[in-house]
Amino acid sequence: MGDISANAVFQKTSTAPNVFALESRLVTIAESQRLIAELLKSRTACVSPAAGIAIPELRAHCDKSILSTGIVGMGNSAHALAAYLSAAGCSVRMLTRNKVKADQLDSSRQIYSEDRILGRFELSGAYSDARAFTCRCKNIFVATVATAYRDVAASLAPHLNSDHTIILFSGKFGGAREFQLALIDKGLKDLPRIVETDSLFACRLVAPGKVWIRGIKRWTLFSSVTRSQTQACAPLVNAYFPGLTAADNLVQRGLTDFGALAHAPIALTNMHAIDRAEEFLFYYQGVTPKTVAILEQMENEFKSIAQAYECQLIPMKDLLNSYYGCDTTSLYSAMTTVPNYRHSLSPKSLHHRFFYEDVACSLVPFEQLAKLAAKETPILSSMISLATCVVGEDFRKTGRTLENLKLGDFNQSEIIQLLHS
Repeated sequence: MGDISANAVFQKTSTAPNVFALESRLVTIAESQRLIAELLKSRTACVSPAAGIAIPELRAHCDKSILSTGIVGMGNSAHALAAYLSAAGCSVRMLTRNKVKADQLDSSRQIYSEDRILGRFELSGAYSDARAFTCRCKNIFVATVATAYRDVAASLAPHLNSDHTIILFSGKFGGAREFQLALIDKGLKDLPRIVETDSLFACRLVAPGKVWIRGIKRWTLFSSVTRSQTQACAPLVNAYFPGLTAADNLVQRGLTDFGALAHAPIALTNMHAIDRAEEFLFYYQGVTPKTVAILEQMENEFKSIAQAYECQLIPMKDLLNSYYGCDTTSLYSAMTTVPNYRHSLSPKSLHHRFFYEDVACSLVPFEQLAKLAAKETPILSSMISLATCVVGEDFRKTGRTLENLKLGDFNQSEIIQLLHS
């Protein structure tokens, strides 16, 4: 299954007490491979036992409209999501503004996936025409970068109505609010339901139409702008992903994002290596206990923001365990024992989504929420300032500010009231 590297095998076999543990692990891997081979004899795809999840069988769902599913985007996460939804029995269609890519995928109508989800998956079509796409898809996942939400909303707005549900896949904080406002700005009055969650797949495109899924989050939170909207979306989200849980509010969902906590600090403390395009394992080699000390202080600041907005922050080491499984002795041990992190490479440039998404769309509004609640965030704020300096963009102006979310005139209690309505 690829979980044990040659180096790890050498280390384990170098001491006698670990020989039996290694043999047991190899037996487990062999049994998993045997089960996969048996499954693939009778079908075109299966889920690896190492994935830690079971894909639901949606063909038997009482609401057949759930099978009419679309995905906006054709990147890593979009391909992994397409494989997952197709395996669940959905009629999956994909939308991209790149007509050449859409036509190429539409001609084959197949996606291949390896590792955690294995096999060949059928598509019902690939489109560059938003109207043709939306009239065939009731439930639409937006699996693009968070900074593209306004453009996506603008292209979909003329064709959406209250019969649709939009699921933002990696929304960062307030993605649902931003998408909603973008639709209103385009004159849409019959609004769809909109809910945000985190991307569930650690994945990478390895060839056209072929995705490597090296990890799948077993759990995370989802939320709409208000509590009542979240409750309305919950049955649909849980049909697609039974392991997900509704957040207390939008702030809790935004804060429950390990990337928002870890990406910027690790990238900044390794910025010289990244700027020189030196490749390293981002989590396994990019952190030391001193790096984690920064993360732990920033986690305390996240916790104070959560408490100020009437929700609880899940400890990040426990969050990683809920995602993938790991050693929760400490945050450092958790980060360096997540199985799929052994494949997570460093960015090739500082002009990366770790800043344009995690800083701009999470840390910037978190800082502003903290100020409204009179909470100090020295580490968080320093991450924004350093990222602004390194990247050369003033994220406090260009990011997802409370003003851009039309919350700039709200005080702390008014924001809480809106989120809990």
